[in-house]
Amino acid sequence: MNHSPKRDEIEARFKWNLQDIYNDDAAWENDYEQMKTMLLKAAQLQGTLGQSGPQLLSALQQIESIDRRGEKLVVYAKMRRDENNADNRYQALYDRAETLMIEAGSTMSFVTPELTEISQEILNQFMEECEDLKLYRHMFDEIFRQKEHVLSQPEEKILAQSADLSLAAGNIFTMLNNADIKFGMIRDENGQEVELTKGRYGRFMESHDRRVREEAFHALYSAYGKLENTLASSLSASVKKDVFYARVRKYPSALHASLQQDNVEVEVYDRLIESVHSYMNDMYRYLKLRRQILNLDELHMYDIYVPLVKEYQAEVPYDKAREQVLEALQPLGEEYLSILKSGFTRGWIDVYENQGKTSGAYSWGCYDTHPYVLLNYDNKLDDVFTLAHEMGHALHSFYSNRHQPYVYSQYTIFLAEVASTVNESLLIDYLLKRSNSREERIYLINHYLEQFRGTVYRQTMFAEYEKIIHEMVEQGKPLTTEALKSSYLDLNRLYYGPDVVMDEDIKMEWARIPHFYSAFYVYKYATGFSAATAIKEQIQNEGEAAVKRYLEFLKSGSSDYPVELLKKAGVDMTSPKPVQSALDYFGRLVSELETAVSG
Repeated sequence: MNHSPKRDEIEARFKWNLQDIYNDDAAWENDYEQMKTMLLKAAQLQGTLGQSGPQLLSALQQIESIDRRGEKLVVYAKMRRDENNADNRYQALYDRAETLMIEAGSTMSFVTPELTEISQEILNQFMEECEDLKLYRHMFDEIFRQKEHVLSQPEEKILAQSADLSLAAGNIFTMLNNADIKFGMIRDENGQEVELTKGRYGRFMESHDRRVREEAFHALYSAYGKLENTLASSLSASVKKDVFYARVRKYPSALHASLQQDNVEVEVYDRLIESVHSYMNDMYRYLKLRRQILNLDELHMYDIYVPLVKEYQAEVPYDKAREQVLEALQPLGEEYLSILKSGFTRGWIDVYENQGKTSGAYSWGCYDTHPYVLLNYDNKLDDVFTLAHEMGHALHSFYSNRHQPYVYSQYTIFLAEVASTVNESLLIDYLLKRSNSREERIYLINHYLEQFRGTVYRQTMFAEYEKIIHEMVEQGKPLTTEALKSSYLDLNRLYYGPDVVMDEDIKMEWARIPHFYSAFYVYKYATGFSAATAIKEQIQNEGEAAVKRYLEFLKSGSSDYPVELLKKAGVDMTSPKPVQSALDYFGRLVSELETAVSG
């Protein structure tokens, strides 16, 4: 599409059907009022959880009903808003839903501390008396596992009420980064003066005109440089917030506090960094090859995103993309494919951009309906990968919701990127087998290497940076602007190696990374990508046995700890092997690229 149409100009078959959540806004309003009433009743449950097995079961079921209803309210309101952000009606609806959920969190903050006050012996007795309570055994185990980090009821209520304050640093950064910062004007490929925006920056970094790349790079980072002290203060405040909550809950460090939510040992985090360090030579080899293919004397930081094949521009209409994804995912079997076809034809996906629509792509939904996928499909090969990726998330959710009770339906972030990356890996293999030109082959290999570089190497670099800056605060060292810049520059040198010129501007890159305000999150991209690569290879080597294990994994939700669920799928993330195998695959692809370029 050459223009951005109005929403009502797009065919219904290319739009998601949110009526599967609520038939209309009036139904949403009805649920909203009912949830407010349910919260009043839930507040009266305080002090009753330890009375008897039936009372505890009844309370947990009431709380679950509130969570399910709140989930529906938020999902519907946000997805309506995402259809057209200029529609104030749905902005207001979403704000109301979010406020209600904060109220719900505060109202029910008594639940976990009250459960920890029930002894294990009494809880076992309750489960013997009340068979249906056994469903919650894993949930109880999880609560007791973290019992030493749960505070008293009044303290937990104070922490719940501090949620808004804890978001302040991230919110300030978001406003600076999305609303206030201006990057000035640069000259585009035609010599025309254009305003640099974050959206245009990505396109300019892929420009084959090196002057444009360099101008965009310096303009972007000089804008962040002018705000360096403010941005350093906001990131420092966010790190101090992480350390504060970890200490209040008696964790040895902020890293321990974050990883314990998934029952993941710190060794997994450290081993990821160590493994990537030991495979830096393949990254250096790839970057050296990039410099040679681009015919550059020096490779700068503004040269690392430009596509290696200038001529190759694949146009892939949406209907063809669906066919390619279905073909590529044949190894996953008929059951998987039939659900995928259903998703393609039954109102799961919002396909095209329209005026006011939220940019990017995501998969989301609620327990009581099928999943949904937002796209902004633009007929590029990248969009085919996005379709495969988001439908991986969607089918993971579909399987979990259909095979798990609500309490275990949500898979953790540690597992979230596995299914999406398995799909992308199968797609790249399918397309490579069918590529019929040197340019297409180079383009596809480069696409996957860039995905790998961005997801494994780059996210591990971010993870290492987070570890460094949190440890500085924990050791009482100030997070000054200079400390943030020099630490980042040192890591950049390590991860990009001798063939990349370290432009001084790159030492400000930390200032534009929103994930740093969600501490110790990004390492999960790297571990998820590595686990997915291992699963994909097992599917190709073992066939049906590996597929069966994989589908069982997709059905498991959060019914066990993420590391245990991956073991059942055939991948042991407590071992260095999955990450090392994925890094070996990266090295093999670099060799394939060398062959394709010289061939």
